[in-house]
Amino acid sequence: MMRTDGHLLDNRPEAAARSDALAALFDPTTFRHLETLGVGPGWRCWEVGARGTSVVSWLAKKVGPTGKVVATATDISWIASVARPPVEVRVHEVGVERPPGEGFDLVHARLALARVPDRERALRSMAEALRPGGRLLVEDTDPALQHLACPDEHGPEQQLANRLRKGLLRLLIGRGEDLSHGRKLPRQLRAAGLRRVGADAYFPVASPACAALESATIRQFRDELVAAGFGSGQDIDRHLENLASGSMDLATAPMISAWGRRA
Repeated sequence: MMRTDGHLLDNRPEAAARSDALAALFDPTTFRHLETLGVGPGWRCWEVGARGTSVVSWLAKKVGPTGKVVATATDISWIASVARPPVEVRVHEVGVERPPGEGFDLVHARLALARVPDRERALRSMAEALRPGGRLLVEDTDPALQHLACPDEHGPEQQLANRLRKGLLRLLIGRGEDLSHGRKLPRQLRAAGLRRVGADAYFPVASPACAALESATIRQFRDELVAAGFGSGQDIDRHLENLASGSMDLATAPMISAWGRRA
């Protein structure tokens, strides 16, 4: 069974390239936090809204044959290839359906909640699925904190990149996305009843993966950007050429990681 949500980030070839770039950018930060939380043999983990296999595979290796990883998404085509013990793959919509189990040692969600209509309900559901003492780690970007593709806007190439980025963010706002979700996570984890809440942020700048992500994103949203009048086809072609030159210092929005424990 497979569902799609009709979101801008749908299942097209560019979306796969985006997923790879996001993994390259954010996996090291995610894995560092998961290591700090103590994920190990025998743990029961729920990976929420998975849109790639890297985190699921990492968790599977850590928990080993005595553990379990339940990986859920509304579109499981992204993670179907890892559906073997200790990984169970399930279609699930967080915040709408009941959790796919209870007593988890870890619940983790990365870039999964910005387009969930009732994020507070989703976080409560995730927190309630933990065992006492279980850990919740939620990670999401906050484009409203840093909305520029090129923070160093020193020439026409960077100005074009920033104009297209601002157009993209307006498209996302029009689809109902909360561009300031990341900064709210610590407060929302406390509201969900978690203790020992903490958070930090990672802000990648001038990484090759930033350029790869930008290229895949612009290609994926090309039609929407042109239709909305945020750029012409020539603008987008010129931007893609600028990216391919390797001379652009691109950035993404910071990813905020927030964590806490169930009492």
